Amino acid sequence: MSKRTLTISGDPDRAGKIAEVLKAVAHPIRLRIVALLCERPRNVSALATDLDTVPAIVSQQLRILRSHGLVAARREDGFATYRIVERNLRGLVTCMERCRR
Repeated sequence: MSKRTLTISGDPDRAGKIAEVLKAVAHPIRLRIVALLCERPRNVSALATDLDTVPAIVSQQLRILRSHGLVAARREDGFATYRIVERNLRGLVTCMERCRR
């Protein structure tokens, strides 16, 4: 039997992992944070300004994204700058931006 890459339909473990990623970004603010971070790294204050919300809400949502391994922070000049670490999120955001509903 030849070795092949299993698709989501044939691999329940992979489907579960992908579902967790989708759950992690399935919140309007988290989705917008991911879209902004796809453009360039940002700190909490910049994200809060771009999202027209308070830094505490942004921090809370970033914690969820970090816990799923989707974003990471790097300290510089006393600020944490966040960036995308799951490289496939860019493609996911691009795909979702084409959705009509």
